[in-house]
Amino acid sequence: MRVIDFFCGGGGFSEGFRQAGFDVIWSVDNWQIAVNTHKENHPDSISICDDVIRIAGLSDEEFENLVPDSEVIIGSPPCTSFSNSNNSGNADKAIGIKLIEAYLRIIARKKNKEGSILKYWILENVPKAEPHIKKEYSAKDLGLDGDFILRPKEGNSGVFNAKNFGVPSSRIRYFCGDFPMPKQIARDDSSLIPLKTILTALGNPKEKLHRKITDPIYELQLKGEDVSDHHYVQLLSDFETTKLRRLKQDKGYMGKMSVPENPEKPARTIMATMSFTSRECFVLGHTNGKLRAPTIREVATLMSFPIDYRFYGNSLGTKYRLVGNAVPPKMSFAFAKAMMKESNKNFRTKKYTPIQHGHETEFINLNLNEIPIKKEKRKKATARFKYHIPFFKFETYRVELTNYHSDFDKLNFIWNAEIHYNQGKDKAKIYIPQLTNFEFNRPDLQKANKFINQIKNKILSHNELQDVHCLTIKEIKKNDLVGPYELLDILRKFLNKEFNFQKDKKDQVLLSEPPNQLPRPIAIGYFILTCCINLMTISNGKNPKNKRA
Repeated sequence: MRVIDFFCGGGGFSEGFRQAGFDVIWSVDNWQIAVNTHKENHPDSISICDDVIRIAGLSDEEFENLVPDSEVIIGSPPCTSFSNSNNSGNADKAIGIKLIEAYLRIIARKKNKEGSILKYWILENVPKAEPHIKKEYSAKDLGLDGDFILRPKEGNSGVFNAKNFGVPSSRIRYFCGDFPMPKQIARDDSSLIPLKTILTALGNPKEKLHRKITDPIYELQLKGEDVSDHHYVQLLSDFETTKLRRLKQDKGYMGKMSVPENPEKPARTIMATMSFTSRECFVLGHTNGKLRAPTIREVATLMSFPIDYRFYGNSLGTKYRLVGNAVPPKMSFAFAKAMMKESNKNFRTKKYTPIQHGHETEFINLNLNEIPIKKEKRKKATARFKYHIPFFKFETYRVELTNYHSDFDKLNFIWNAEIHYNQGKDKAKIYIPQLTNFEFNRPDLQKANKFINQIKNKILSHNELQDVHCLTIKEIKKNDLVGPYELLDILRKFLNKEFNFQKDKKDQVLLSEPPNQLPRPIAIGYFILTCCINLMTISNGKNPKNKRA
């Protein structure tokens, strides 16, 4: 059977169908690098760079001359509009909806034409796209003539996780259209492919450069030097590592995440952006406690691309995007296999057929490249800050330091201590109680004063603290300065050392204002941090010598 692929990207969706014995005859994407990658890995397919919305609006004659007939149509409209990572899931959905409807218009045109041979079609996207896809579309809805109804959500449409189809990473996606139910091959944790299986098979970067590498998913073995985009090391800098550990292990009220990744489980979802200072990013361990980025080959294998698949980007970032935007081939294969079986009861899974690459596009191999360690840059003068005493949470209370109440336009900075309670629109609250409303026992006050006396010579004015906040970690350490992160770190270490805090709900400090009582550790932490801020205010008033770097 023949397949055409819309929004083909680097060809992951097509690759699964190729492996199942389909003929991928035509594909389109509006990113030339993706088109090149698809073309070179599927040289028998006509791969073009064009706009799907434009194609959907062509006249009948132009449309039929451009888009061939096929038994199967697959498509993955870009999911950026619906993704949680785009503006925290609040991005404008209009362009995403427009792309989906353009694709559905194409399906409708091929499905309802006279003599149509279209038997199956699939639309793939993130689960958040599902509410924006209607149960049915009339010809009029799609700007077409006729009285047909297209029902994309009928049949076996639903949410599927790639890890249940032999993909060694988690990837939850919504599929709708007209297709038989794909068979899951892994339903419980014991049958999933863990990260360590992939890392062991590929070996550390450069480790198997002169040895054979056996694909952990397919019956395929290559010389180490023939496995592209794997034999290089991209180390994370110290500042990236520091920020990453903060985000993954002490991000508000969120749970802790493994740093580096847990090798005993399938890998987390591979993202399209190559950022290594985000909570959802994927990092691996290296020697001497260092962290490194995964190689392009590692993430590609985790997405179930065979080790002979090539990515025709000209940089790390473009190759990573090609991988991260793809439909995992093993997941695609499950859908293709179900179609083949429904059409031909004698279908048998064939041995993997190696890729015969095209030769029209120059291939840039990252092997043996020297990847420079990223250098930290100073923050903008108006950099905002909002963080809590690290690893210091009691009964969903945290003590936070922030400069959010500053006049950023006039560069007049104000730092505040706040008590944050819980999260969510209905439960989250912020308290800023007056210090005069706290009553502590004598030993607690003595310890609090001990910290204040120790730190007071390091305390800067409000504006000077902002200046230190904008410096690099290296500059702060070199000049022995205390910025907001350093202040919170020092305070947390002092609290853990000097106070015998117990997570006992009876250990409370009463207040004469909301919240009327606080866990003793939170009350003491807030008290000390507020006293430090009061010292900053005094420094402002005395106009101390400018300590800005």
